[in-house]
Amino acid sequence: MTLARQDAEYPVDAQLKAALTQPLNALREWAANRPELQALCTQYGELAQAGTQRLLPGPTGERNTWTLLPRERVLCIADDEQDALTQLAAVLAVGSQMLWPDDALHRQLVKALPSAVSERIQLAKAENITAQPFDAVIFHGDSDQLRALCEAVAARDGAIVSVQGFARGESNILLERLYIERSLSVNTAAAGGNASLMTIG
Repeated sequence: MTLARQDAEYPVDAQLKAALTQPLNALREWAANRPELQALCTQYGELAQAGTQRLLPGPTGERNTWTLLPRERVLCIADDEQDALTQLAAVLAVGSQMLWPDDALHRQLVKALPSAVSERIQLAKAENITAQPFDAVIFHGDSDQLRALCEAVAARDGAIVSVQGFARGESNILLERLYIERSLSVNTAAAGGNASLMTIG
């Protein structure tokens, strides 16, 4: 069942999404003289599902919900302004924070952006940026640079981190790889019994 069919049968709780996308709306307004960026903000905003909760079909006496939340921080690497802003629009659309290299390009962008957007961005020195906390990566650039980045990310301790690599100018970022999924099953029929048996998630 696609989300469109699911949403036609069961209501979607999108209250959290409205709060998460406020910085994206600020970026869209800032991009009044950048029609391509404005279009991307609109496109990503319509596609984004972070901050939504759906009631799933299930047997009588059971309530199942599926929630999509944003990953906490996304490392974004690009060497030109267009790609950096494309990455920014995608990350803001799902409600995550951004980690940018502390270089002239990104410092200048942070200063130019509205405060609602710049507050979502953290800068770190390029030489140790992969040692910073992040749980997803978006990269625009050459294949050799991407290979080196993937090796550095793979060498980190902890959970495996997804890396999306693109050529310069590409904008087909997969927003679904920037989500955390949470499912919760509540056995409402057990409400009068052992409370520990009521919830799984």
